Amino acid sequence: MAIFSKSNVPQFSVDVYQNEYLPEGGREVNAVVTVTVTGGGTIGSAVAAPHLYSPGEGPSAAVVLMVDCSGSMDYPPTKMRNARDATAAAVDTLRDGVHFAVVAGTHLAREVYPGEGGLAVAGPDTREQAKQALRKLSAGGGTAIGTWLRRADRLLASADVAIRHGILLTDGRNEHESPEDLKAALDACAGRFTCDARGVGTDWEVKEVTGVASALLGTADIVADPAGLAADFTQMMETAMGKEVADVSLRLWTPAGATVTFVKQVAPTVEELTGRRTEAGPRAGDYPLGSWGDESRDYHLCVEVPPAAVGQEMLAARVSLVIPHPDGSVQNLGAQGLVRAVWTDDLAASTSINPQVAHYTGQAELAEVIQEGLDLRKVGDTDGATAKLGRAVQLASASGNADTAKLLAKVVDVVDAATGTVRLKAKVEEADEMTLETRSTKTVRVKK
Repeated sequence: MAIFSKSNVPQFSVDVYQNEYLPEGGREVNAVVTVTVTGGGTIGSAVAAPHLYSPGEGPSAAVVLMVDCSGSMDYPPTKMRNARDATAAAVDTLRDGVHFAVVAGTHLAREVYPGEGGLAVAGPDTREQAKQALRKLSAGGGTAIGTWLRRADRLLASADVAIRHGILLTDGRNEHESPEDLKAALDACAGRFTCDARGVGTDWEVKEVTGVASALLGTADIVADPAGLAADFTQMMETAMGKEVADVSLRLWTPAGATVTFVKQVAPTVEELTGRRTEAGPRAGDYPLGSWGDESRDYHLCVEVPPAAVGQEMLAARVSLVIPHPDGSVQNLGAQGLVRAVWTDDLAASTSINPQVAHYTGQAELAEVIQEGLDLRKVGDTDGATAKLGRAVQLASASGNADTAKLLAKVVDVVDAATGTVRLKAKVEEADEMTLETRSTKTVRVKK
């Protein structure tokens, strides 16, 4: 179990943004909660127990790199070479003392380095040995991503460390196991380690890659050109090395008679958390937030409270941050936010929408209509796709989400962004469509 003191715990803070005023009989309370960590990405300020890491080297951590070595990685041959080079670059980015392994993924999961079911400890010698082993990687076989994840889980579980992380690269569809097998593997690994997933080229399935990242609280992206893999892997590993606090949960307490409608992350990406709740005592539940470095994220909460008369007020929810431990104990991270409800007959007050809530409601809708529009486009529903993607253009323009607007402009011709008037492009590059789908959940933060 982790040991904490004021001198070694990164500082968490919680800020709540809401309009607390409801009309008489009103029930729905919305709030955006901003969670910020400072000192969480600074080497040496870890939450891990001191015996788990060397002084000055950050928290104890373990990383498993899963590299697709299926037969399709040989087409073109540069793809496998770029994957080897990218994995080598990631190995070079490992901090001294971090436990690590490399797994070659096909329809099986083969330990490339160090082998024999264990993890190596990063240092000059082991990094060089790993890179030598990577040079021998070749393509051949099928794809069974769930098998890779289960092997990574076993390897990561073999180390007594604070941070467990995976990086997964694939170039193809998960054709050698059933969707049920992959889901079972994700369910088994959820909460045990985080994982970033990348699709290289354009022959992989977006929903499979984003599904891995979503279930394991990591990031997903496309690397359409294999030549970009080394830079992407280096950045991913640098981010992983900056994580210092693992397994944080948002604990939400609500009063008697109140129900939680939803909890979702809304920045830097949209991620539904409602169904991941675990009960944490009377009227309280925990929602997993994954690992943290120096960063800030936003969450949208919606709570339904019992109706009340004008002049009444109540605490609609209390938000805190905790780290639950397997033995049932809980570490409170000392940050708390309150969500209030006040009933009023002031129409202007009760109908005002908080800017943060309004912004992120739009960003969540943006992610949803992009996905719906692309799905309709794939089945040939031109009118439906045009309407949904037009709404996406309108939302992206209104919210200042320039990156998503640029991606949309590669799929539709924008006639009028303000009204969402668009025409579907007759021909769309597959990489452009996949990039839009993969990055559809990325949001821009509201100016506060």
